[in-house]
Amino acid sequence: MLKIEHVSKQFGDVKALNDVSFSINNGEILGLIGQNGAGKSTTFHSILNFIKYSGKILWDGEPISEKLFDKIGYLPEERSLMPKLTIEQQIIYLARLKNKSVKEVKPQIDSWMEKFAVKGKKTDKIKDLSKGNQQKVQLICTMIHQPSLIILDEPFSGLDPVNSDLLKQSIVEAQQRGAAIIFSSHDMSNVEEVCDSLVMLRTGEVVLNGKIDEVRDQFGKTELFVTTDWTLERLQALPHVTSVTHQRGNHYFIRLENESDGPAIFDQLTDGHYIEEFSQRPPTLDEIFRMKVGEAAHE
Repeated sequence: MLKIEHVSKQFGDVKALNDVSFSINNGEILGLIGQNGAGKSTTFHSILNFIKYSGKILWDGEPISEKLFDKIGYLPEERSLMPKLTIEQQIIYLARLKNKSVKEVKPQIDSWMEKFAVKGKKTDKIKDLSKGNQQKVQLICTMIHQPSLIILDEPFSGLDPVNSDLLKQSIVEAQQRGAAIIFSSHDMSNVEEVCDSLVMLRTGEVVLNGKIDEVRDQFGKTELFVTTDWTLERLQALPHVTSVTHQRGNHYFIRLENESDGPAIFDQLTDGHYIEEFSQRPPTLDEIFRMKVGEAAHE
């Protein structure tokens, strides 16, 4: 388990982190979200002991020190490969820094390149790869030593949907073998799809922390997706409806004042008859993110 307790960090007059606390269990995936400058990278750098901070950060009850670094896989936001090395040389070099032998790592390289669909041969130089393939090589370097704690800073940046799915699959596989995984992402759909829990930072402070479904449910199931032959005007006239958006055909998105208004709306729309769709849901993480950022803009 990774446990962050009351961590604060100040750079001059800027308080980058202010009393940040959260934890990640083994076999759990946590999404760290927030605007640029919210403190995500500073949190990662604190976990890795790159910077000094106040508070406590523990891995399985121990402070994170050099002897634990071999158990950690870290992908920085700024990619940092050595362009003149071949793919094989680069992977082996970084694996050896994690105390893995050439004999142990070399036979795995082909399968890892296949797993991430790296285009090229392992004898190709890093500088000759596309940016996307360079990123995939760095992901291999991050995960090939089978770390127990995996920290990924914006890992989906620059990946197309197909390659994003490959990364998600690899993250889930690491979770299934018991790794604790924390990653940051600006794409809330990645967090919603993969993560068990999330932490949202805003100007260095935790403003949301919990299981994905529990966080969403805090905001109430005030969104309705319906298929109906009612007109837009008739839907807008329903009591306790704050807005109606026509999506396509007979599909509409309705926002309610309160979650409890759903059953009455259902009764009126159906009137004892079958309708194809009536789905009442909480806001998406993307909508919640915008709400919380909007709150900050008005404070």
